[in-house]
Amino acid sequence: MNAIRAIAFALILAGALGLVYGGFTYTKETHQAKLGPIELSVKDKETVNIPVWAGVGAIVIGGALLIFGGTKR
Repeated sequence: MNAIRAIAFALILAGALGLVYGGFTYTKETHQAKLGPIELSVKDKETVNIPVWAGVGAIVIGGALLIFGGTKR
């Protein structure tokens, strides 16, 4: 399997996952204050929404790479 086919499959998979889940959440830890040996920190949940056009675009580009990327001239 060459690199272009691997990239195409990865784009198709990422696009499909983006359409199914619509986004992802991660936790970011920030240090608010440090008073001697005591350190106060806050954990914030951040959500990243993936637009539908990005998921569809990744699938289309991945499909185009599968169809046209492997041709030799």
